[in-house]
Amino acid sequence: MAPQYDAIVVGAGFGGMGAGIQLDRLGLREFVILEREDDLGGTWHVNRYPGLAVDIASVTYSYSFEPNPNWSRLFAPGTELKQYAAHVADKYDLRRRMRFGRSVSGARWDDEHEQWVVTVDDRAAGSGETLTARYLLAATGFLSQPYTPPFPGIDAFRGRILHTTAWDDDYDLRDRRVAIIGTGATAVQLVPKVAERAAALTVFQRTPIWVVPKVDTAIPKAVRRVFARVPVTQKAARLLNTSALELLMVTGVLHFKQARLGNRAAALLAKAHLRAQVRDPETRRKLTPHYDFGCKRPTFSNTYFRTFNDPHVRLETGSIDHLDAGGIVTADGHRTEIDTLVLATGFNLWDVNFPAFEIIGRDGLNLGKFWRDHRFQAYEGITVPSFPNFLSLNSPYSYSGLSYFTTIEAQMKHMARLFGELSRRGEQVFEVTEAANTRFLDYVTAKLDSSVFYAGDCRGARSYYFNQHGEAALLRPNSTVTTHREAVSFPLDDYAYGRDALR
Repeated sequence: MAPQYDAIVVGAGFGGMGAGIQLDRLGLREFVILEREDDLGGTWHVNRYPGLAVDIASVTYSYSFEPNPNWSRLFAPGTELKQYAAHVADKYDLRRRMRFGRSVSGARWDDEHEQWVVTVDDRAAGSGETLTARYLLAATGFLSQPYTPPFPGIDAFRGRILHTTAWDDDYDLRDRRVAIIGTGATAVQLVPKVAERAAALTVFQRTPIWVVPKVDTAIPKAVRRVFARVPVTQKAARLLNTSALELLMVTGVLHFKQARLGNRAAALLAKAHLRAQVRDPETRRKLTPHYDFGCKRPTFSNTYFRTFNDPHVRLETGSIDHLDAGGIVTADGHRTEIDTLVLATGFNLWDVNFPAFEIIGRDGLNLGKFWRDHRFQAYEGITVPSFPNFLSLNSPYSYSGLSYFTTIEAQMKHMARLFGELSRRGEQVFEVTEAANTRFLDYVTAKLDSSVFYAGDCRGARSYYFNQHGEAALLRPNSTVTTHREAVSFPLDDYAYGRDALR
């Protein structure tokens, strides 16, 4: 029984679109992209909260092969990222391959027919269907499963609850008494905007975040015209920004043991920024992290800290005990009366996101259970033993650099090398070997010993970089240059091909 498709891609964000572009280049043109939301763009479609913007300069947060000369700012607002996603989908003929409102509930490898059997729920039709494909590519994103903490009494709250991933554009915050729970990168963008409108705002902080100044400005139209007419100028801007990010990532985070002074300098910059912006010493103390810079993803802002000078804004660091009909009560008994609750509580990576749906490989092996029972792992951050013809584009040890597009393009290169060898051999099935996977896991684990995650002090960071086993299994401990070099030069014998892959 021949499969219906060459490939099924799950997710229509930038990762899924990158995979689709590469499949086209490889000649695997009969593919479908399944997306549970009603439009493309991934996180840039789901998130619409006030203040949404990219936290990596736009010249770097984009495909290198598809530069956009029309960014309005150095750090583009979320609406422009959504527009860019739509442009890419149209230019590379991806939109006709996309099926929206399709939620994948499971996928199973069919060894007899050498194909993936994928179960799909059609939200609009209220029914399900089964699709088959030679290859399965999971591009569900790292931040795709929103987390709502099970606060006692939250069901009793009679006011309005907004999650940042399901923002109501029609809801008016004017004259509202608002509480925001969470102080991650999303909250850093959101808090100043809510404070502009709310009558009273209380920010509930569990863990403070490192924040450094944001060198953001509008990009003049004249500069945009130069970018459009002389593309090499935008490439130069990209190279400059990427190099700065690489210096921060490699020296400050991955090589913490060898470059502690660089890490300390970044922390001092953030502390100086905090001191310059917040007048009250006690508030400054509460906003100061007590873990090393880089343990939790830092962010950029020129307005977040200043917001806490406003008389109608209060920082609450007491732990939440429960909610009642009209407020939040902390463990010390203090009650904050509110009518609007905003959840900027982030995403659940390690419990439900790896993987985001059930994936069953050879011999009935469940990928989620395998990762949780035998450590989170993926060869070169993309393939897993016992899962033939499967590419996990958001997986352990895959995230390289600070821009997600670094990861996407490295994986596209890996696909090109792997499928090129498949074609050369005249085969259609691949699987990474156990030996290659173990060697890669040992390699990245050893390299991470020098990182801030293990050599620094990350106690109390509560970082999503760490999984439930205490391992920092998200980031790949390489420079961008090294990651891309390895994507085009990994040993081809690290994979088994054809019937050898199924033994």
